[in-house]
Amino acid sequence: MKHIIYAIVFVVIGAFSLTSCDDFLNMQPTNSGNASGAIATPADAKVALNGIMSSMTSSSYYGRNFFMYGDAKGGDLTIYSAGRGLDGLYSFSHTPTSGSYSGFWTVGYYCIMQINNLLENINRLQEAGTAGLDFYEGQALTLRALIYFDLVRLYGLPYNYNKTSYGVPLAVTTLNSDAQLTRATVEENYDQILEDLAAGKTLLASDKSVQKGYIGYYANLAIEARVKLYMENYDGALTAAKEIINDNKYQLYTPSAWVNSWSSEFGSESIFELGIYPTESDLGTSSLGFYLMRIAQVTGASGYFYASDYYLNRLGEDPEDVRWGIMDEDEYWYNTQISRKGACYKYMGGLIRSDGTFPGDGKESQTAVNIKVIRLSEIYLIAAEAALNASTPDKEAAASYLNEIRKRAPNLPPATAATITDEMILDERSKELFAEGQRFFDMIRKNKIIEFNDDFQDIPVSTRNKTIDRTFYKIVLPISQDEINVNPAIGDQQNSGY
Repeated sequence: MKHIIYAIVFVVIGAFSLTSCDDFLNMQPTNSGNASGAIATPADAKVALNGIMSSMTSSSYYGRNFFMYGDAKGGDLTIYSAGRGLDGLYSFSHTPTSGSYSGFWTVGYYCIMQINNLLENINRLQEAGTAGLDFYEGQALTLRALIYFDLVRLYGLPYNYNKTSYGVPLAVTTLNSDAQLTRATVEENYDQILEDLAAGKTLLASDKSVQKGYIGYYANLAIEARVKLYMENYDGALTAAKEIINDNKYQLYTPSAWVNSWSSEFGSESIFELGIYPTESDLGTSSLGFYLMRIAQVTGASGYFYASDYYLNRLGEDPEDVRWGIMDEDEYWYNTQISRKGACYKYMGGLIRSDGTFPGDGKESQTAVNIKVIRLSEIYLIAAEAALNASTPDKEAAASYLNEIRKRAPNLPPATAATITDEMILDERSKELFAEGQRFFDMIRKNKIIEFNDDFQDIPVSTRNKTIDRTFYKIVLPISQDEINVNPAIGDQQNSGY
């Protein structure tokens, strides 16, 4: 369902413009103001949720940069030429005053601000006897958990590395405009995430139907599975993943259907998908799709990022892997005629057609392609990793879950209880979830060394080594100086090294 943005004013914050989510600069994690009259009915709550999810499709969040962050920093993407945009995600050239990518912080807290106001309005109406709001409350709590999970991974060290280190400030109620929040610990962030997910799941359990374009019961479970995997709570992650798989509300794409799945909305694997529409959230030549296509493929395509040699070698373990179907020749091929399929077209709906257009996902704009936040494929991969590492490991089950995804590479031998390893699962996650923002976080949580394909691009990288691991201080972003200026209480809590 189209997420239409209505003119509902949640708060009055004098320093902020509401014309674009990307315009929120120097934002404190506060959400002051009187929004008591903004939400009067369940229908108003639904409209408010539409607005929150629309804000999440900002270029500074799920609309582009969050997915680019995960693959560029994780070594699965590289740049052929510097200076085209978002280079800092690959080069780690971050400081508090330059290249801080503070949009993650400002957009994330803007969405949390809206959610907190919505939740307080829902509670006010419930106390007055208004019914029909529980499901919307559950959706709001789940979205808040997801956003906090994203923020703590960007600004805090991995839970299994140092959970007592600084995470992000916790704002779970509306605050005065002069509030000066300080950073919680990573563990406190995760505690709040799990609390929100648990409360949200209870409220969403009344309707376990598939929610197209909205958070539902199974999206809540999927986020829980992902969060607990990062915590190395493998038993909990497996329980959540198995419930999704066994309830059979979603189905994996067959190998023959996988490529075309990217050219339609709300497919059988899509557990949570954010809508992108031509008149709302469509970033055009600044979209995720344009950042991953070959330079000059169509007007405005600048060839920002391509698959690294390391990713292509991984995918090339089987030349008949169906996932080659959304890859095409990149700039290197264009200049040398040496075959190299490093351009990705997941977010253009597939490869360019004979008439010079892309399939998109059924809308009139080629770049208005929905963002698939969580797919069933990931749940199978979570189940495989969790079963392998559970308190009572089940290697046979782990191999079975992995093989459901491994079928997409028909020439690779199936995993068995004797052959399955964490490395095999990690490689399959890379191949299946390419350009979906997962690789960096996977490598860091698994304590792996990340190697970058620096020799593919024309300007040496001087702001990091060719290989990094999780001891490198720039695996987390700095708190921007603008944020510190408006919230001095956080000034002594800058991430180490910055």
